[in-house]
Amino acid sequence: MKRFEGKTVVVTGGGGGIGGAACRRFAAEGARVAVLDLSLDAAQQVTAQIVAQGGTALALHGDITVRADVNDAIAQIEAKLGPVDVLVNNAGWDVFKPFTKTTPVEWERLIAINLVGALHRHHAVLPGMVERKRGSIVNIASDAARVGSSGEAVYAACKGGLVAFSKTIAREHARHGITVNVVCPGPTDTALFADYKEGAGNPEKLLEAFQRAIPLGRIGQPDDLPGAIAFFASDDARYITGQVLSVSGGLTMAG
Repeated sequence: MKRFEGKTVVVTGGGGGIGGAACRRFAAEGARVAVLDLSLDAAQQVTAQIVAQGGTALALHGDITVRADVNDAIAQIEAKLGPVDVLVNNAGWDVFKPFTKTTPVEWERLIAINLVGALHRHHAVLPGMVERKRGSIVNIASDAARVGSSGEAVYAACKGGLVAFSKTIAREHARHGITVNVVCPGPTDTALFADYKEGAGNPEKLLEAFQRAIPLGRIGQPDDLPGAIAFFASDDARYITGQVLSVSGGLTMAG
C-alpha cells in the first residue's frame, strides 16, 4: 500500500516549482491532492500532469491572504476529496532589496503572504484535524529564517515567525495526534530564485558564488524537496513534531 493511499493532501502554491513537485510526489504515493494556487492556470497544469499519470487531483484558485478564500477552498476540498489529512503550506513571495530600500507597502504584502496566509490556513484546517484526532502539517519556510539572508530582511522575519509558530502549534496539538514540522529550502532553482538573482544585479556571479558555497556543489532543484516534505507528512514521522529540517545541499548545517 502506498504511504498516502486514501488521504487528502492540500498543497498551497501547488502550481509553482516546489509546490508542483510536492503535488506530483504525493499523488504518486496515492494521495488525493488539492492543488491550491493564486494562478488557476498553473494549478490546472499540475493537476493535468497528475491525472495523466493516473492520480487524483483538484485544481483550485485561492488568495491565501483572504480568509474567505481560504475557507471556501477548504470547503470545496472536503466536499470533493474528503477531510484534510495533510496540509503543506508552501505558497510564498519575496522582494529582493536592502531593508532600507523597502517600503511599508511591501512589508504588508510580505507579511500577509508569508505569515498571515499560513495563520489563515492553520486556523481553517486545525479544528477538523482536532476532531478527527489526526493530521500532519508541513510548513515550508526558508534557510533565511535560520541564518538570515541579505536583501530578504522582512521575508526572513516572516519565515522565522513561521518556524516559531510551527513549534508552538506542534506543542498545542500534539495531544490531538497532529504533527507540525518545517522544511527550510536553501537556494532552489525556482521562479522566486530567478527574481532573487535578477535583484542582485549580476545573476551569473551570484549563481557561481552559491555553487562554490554549497558543499554538494549545485543549486537545489524543486524535485530535491518532496522527499523531505512527504517524510514529515507520512506515518514514518508519526513520532516527530516541532522539528526544522534544512534541504540546502549543506549550505547551512544548523544544529
